[in-house]
Order: sequence, then structure tokens, then C-alpha cells
Amino acid sequence: MNATETLTLQNFLLSHDSAGLAWLEIDCPGASVNRLSTGVLAELMTVLDHLETRPPAGLIIHSAKASGFIAGADIDEFNVLGQDERVRELISRGWNAFDRLSRVPYPTLALVHGHCLGGGLELALACRYRLAVDEPDTAFALPEVMLGIFPGWGGMKRLPALIGAPAALDMMLTGRSVDARKAERMGLVDARVAPRLKLEAAAQHVRSGKSARRASGMARLLNNRLLRPLVMRQTLKKLDARDPYQHYLAPRAILEMWAQHDGNALQAPELVSEITRSETAGNLIRVFRLQERLKSFGKANAEAAEVHHVHVVGAGAMGGDIAAWCAYKGIKVTLQDQDRERIAAAQGRAQALFLKRIKDARLRRAAFDRLVPDPLGHGVSHADLIIEAITEDLEAKQALYARLEPRMKAQAVLASNTSSLSLQALSSGLREPERLVGIHFFNPVAKMPLVEVVETEVLLPRTRATALAFVGKLGKLPLPVSDAPGFLVNAVLAPYMLEAMRCVDEGLAPETVDEAMKVFGMPMGPLELADTVGLDIAHAAGRQLAGAADLPKCLEAHLARRELGKKTGRGFYAWKDGKAVKKEAGTPPAGLAQRLIQPLVQSTRAQLDAGVVADADLADAGVIFGTGYAPFSGGPLYQEQHRSPKVNPI
Repeated sequence: MNATETLTLQNFLLSHDSAGLAWLEIDCPGASVNRLSTGVLAELMTVLDHLETRPPAGLIIHSAKASGFIAGADIDEFNVLGQDERVRELISRGWNAFDRLSRVPYPTLALVHGHCLGGGLELALACRYRLAVDEPDTAFALPEVMLGIFPGWGGMKRLPALIGAPAALDMMLTGRSVDARKAERMGLVDARVAPRLKLEAAAQHVRSGKSARRASGMARLLNNRLLRPLVMRQTLKKLDARDPYQHYLAPRAILEMWAQHDGNALQAPELVSEITRSETAGNLIRVFRLQERLKSFGKANAEAAEVHHVHVVGAGAMGGDIAAWCAYKGIKVTLQDQDRERIAAAQGRAQALFLKRIKDARLRRAAFDRLVPDPLGHGVSHADLIIEAITEDLEAKQALYARLEPRMKAQAVLASNTSSLSLQALSSGLREPERLVGIHFFNPVAKMPLVEVVETEVLLPRTRATALAFVGKLGKLPLPVSDAPGFLVNAVLAPYMLEAMRCVDEGLAPETVDEAMKVFGMPMGPLELADTVGLDIAHAAGRQLAGAADLPKCLEAHLARRELGKKTGRGFYAWKDGKAVKKEAGTPPAGLAQRLIQPLVQSTRAQLDAGVVADADLADAGVIFGTGYAPFSGGPLYQEQHRSPKVNPI
């Protein structure tokens, strides 16, 4: 390429090549990701002004960041929510910039690697062409709905026109991402390109003269204005099934803006005002910030050792699934268990996970090859991190550590997945207790985003940093907690689930109890959750945290019959094909939800006061991401403080 144009730009680098193509590289300074702030959008308009006077043969927009293309808008600028005029300015800024980009006379192309989210995808949609670099982390999404807002910069208009209304609505109403392979299949991008050929492919494609992609067939027909009311009615049925109590406003607003205003939020000022003034939007943006704070704990630093090899001891439901997730995330894993059948079962579950998550057969095979059966534990002496996930028995774990520690290599980290035992007690027989850390995953491992990293007073900073970075490498949210009974999440969940079980002892049906909390805003009721976690785990946590109180009779009865919940096919519910079989719930009694939630809130406050977490925001984050506590509420402590009237106090 030729020398950079003499434009003074902070966030872009503009250059031309010998074929007359303009290359616009985005690289926001001082940040690991590119975000579309007011300044970035203003510079984009400056570039378009410049190119208007000297049109190039084509314009290729790409990113210099290793992390990806563009991660969306600058969320720090969302503090204008609730101020109608400033919200309109924010929407107009992006809408006008991308509308202008879509109308330039020369061909444009977005060359996307890594994340292409929110406003980043809306920018790409405004280009004539899109190419996806064929890498595992390339992903496209419009996740605004997860913040309680909407894609206001043209995404609601252009995405349905490109891939059809059904597929576009699914992306916009769920916030789900699609990888490069699926993006090509659905027509979101023109093609996938190999990383080593991406620049040549972009140059060739932008000069190809091909027509811009558009939806065709039934997909195009369903985007027709005459058929939009039909599509809207059908989609509303799905939304009502997913969110029957309408806790979330944004999905219905997006649907209405597409159906009635052709995706132009500027034409729906009253609807925009309702959404952006809502408590839900403010609370979901708060939750996003909490998530980003947890992610920051997982960023590697100078103290953290790189984990290339994990050795997992215990191939049961938790240990086997932890091993599978590590292999899925690119880490070599050796899996040890005395029972070879349990290792085989864990391999079977891993294969199912890889089949679901990895579409490329070669990459799937590579993931499976990274999971190595190791019944004799040869991997202990080579591993950077050993995770113990055996039965919740103090003496059994201590005996295992006595066998493991002499074989561990220098500076390797020993971690326990214990859900209820004291780390200090577990480390009492170790020569180097300072390298034992708790890394507490939740069930199901593949779905639960939170992992508690349990610290003791003697824990080495290097061990702590390594554990946090390892959790971040797995794509999970690490929450630092101190060594205390139940840590945070189980200490909060146990009294909540036990109170629900006492309601069953009093004669209420499990379905009725769970329904009360779904009306409240929980994605799953406490008894279905107990079945999912495992009634044996709930019993162990309850026994430790209930004090002198008797455990619920129904729990003891299920355990006596070896009914442990989902993993045995029966608990409070019968389980079929991974789902609870339920009867009609009926109407929950008045005040039931408040009765159930009160122990959870009190326990959260108690754990905060005891110093288990550093502050109230982290307590809320842990409960939201560790229990599924209604995100629209902002968290139990935040909700208690603000007394949100949005929550139904049945």
C-alpha cells in the first residue's frame, strides 16, 4: 500500500494501494477492542468527506486489533438514557453515518475477523460486501437486546433485507451470535476467507463488480411489508412463550420497530422513550458493566503462569465436564479416575459437547484428542494445573492431596472444585498450602458462566493470578471469594432452595413453588434448580449452612430413595430428555415469592458483611451469574436498595 493519507485521525489509518483501493484500518488507541464512540463516528464521516472528493476504486474497512473487528458502541455514552433529545442524537449519529456509507458510489467491503458486534455489525451491514476471516473466534451478533435496548443504527432495517426476516429476528431478539461458517451459510457474509489470504481476497472481492447480496425466496417474501403483521403475530407467540410475564421490553420493541417502522427507531420516538427510560434498560446495562468487571479479573498479567496442560482427578458429572470444557477451549487435559467406565462416560459427554459446539470435523477431532484418558494419573507430573473434583469428603480429598503433591512439578497449581468444604481445612496436610486454590465450577459446566476462585489467607499472588487467568481463558467469569462456608453462591442458594423445599413439606406442589419464582423473574424455579444442581449437593450445602435447623423432610426422602435430581432421572421432578416433566402449576399463593426470596437476599447481605466478596456490586454479580437471579432487577442487593416496582411481589 502507498503512504497514509494526510488526514489527522486518532482511530483510523487511511491508505491507498497501487490499484486505487482505499484501506481504512480502525485501531482505537489505548483499548483492547474497537468501539464506536462519538469521536470514532465523527472520524468516519471525515474519511467519507475526504473520499467524496477523490473516490477510490473501492473501500475496504478492517481492524488492526487482534481481538476483532468492532465490539459495538461505546457503552460509556449510554448515560444519556432517559434523556429523550440526547438519545435521539445518539441514534441519529450512527444512523446517518452508516446511511451515508451505504450510499457511496464506490464499492465497500468489511473484512471481519474476531468479534463483530452491535454497531460493528451495523457498520458491516452498511457495506456492499462482507468477508469473514475463517477463524474460530470470528462471530457476528446484534446483542443490544441483552442490554434492554435495540440496534438503532440501521441493523433492524438492513439485516432482515440481507438474510430474511425470520433469521434476522432470531438474531435481534435473542442477541445470539453466529460464527463465520453459519454467517456464510445464512448469507450474512459473501464468503469465508483463510487468514493468510484475507487481504488478497478482500481486494479481489471489492473489485468484482458483483451485486450486493439480498434475501431471496421465502426469506425475502416474509420481509415484505404486507406480510410483516403475520410474521409479527407468530413471533409474538414465541416471545410470550419465552418471557410470559413480559419482564423484558426490548424484544417486543424491536419487533414493532421492524414491522411498523422499517427498522428506523427515529420514526418511533414514543417507543424509544419508553425503552430507554425503563428501569430494565438501566439495570441490564448495569449487569453488563458487572460482567465486564468480572472479565477483567480473568485477564492474564505478569504474575499469572500460562496453563497449557490441566490434569483433572475425578471423572464424575463435574470433573468430566470440566475436563471436556478445558479441551474445548484448546487446553490439553488428562482425566484420571479409578473407574474406567466413568472416564468413558465423560468422553461420551465430551463428544456430545463437541458435536454441538464445533462444526468443523477436523477441529472437533482435535478437541477430542486433547482429552486424554489417564486412569493411573501420569499427567500429574506434567500438568500446570491439577483440578480435584472427587466426592465432597474432607479426608478423601486430603488423602488424595498427599499422593498428588510430591508428584507435582514446581510452581504447578493445585485446585479444588469443592462446593462446600473449607480450603484451609483441605490444605492442612500440604507442605505448600499456599498453592492450593478453590476453582469452583457450577453445573452444568458448559452453560453456567460464573466460576468462584476461592482464596485463603496464605494463597500466593502468583497462584491467585494463575487461577483467575485460567478461568478467563475458559471464557468464564471469575469471581474472587474468600474461604467461608458455601463461599458466595452456595451460601446464597442453600437457604433459598431449603425454604422452597419447606413449602413442599407444607403441601405445596413443586410446580407451584417454581412458578412463583418464574413470575418473580427467575429463569428457573428453586426446585428445578435443586434437581439440576443435584440433591446430594444441595443436601451437603444445606447441612453445612442450615445450622441447628432440621433439613426439609422431602429432601431427606428423595435422598433415601437415591433420587438425586436430573443426573438420576428423578428428584422433585421426573426428567426426560434433559427436561423436567411438570404438571399444571396453578396460581401461587400471595406472598410466596417474597417468602422465598427473602432468605436469598439476607444471605447475600450476610456474605458481603462477612467479607466473602469485596463489595456489593460483586455480590450482585455473583448471584446473577451464579444463580440466574433476574438480570432485569440489577441484582438482589441493588433491587433491595432501589425497591424496583417492576418486580411482581406475589
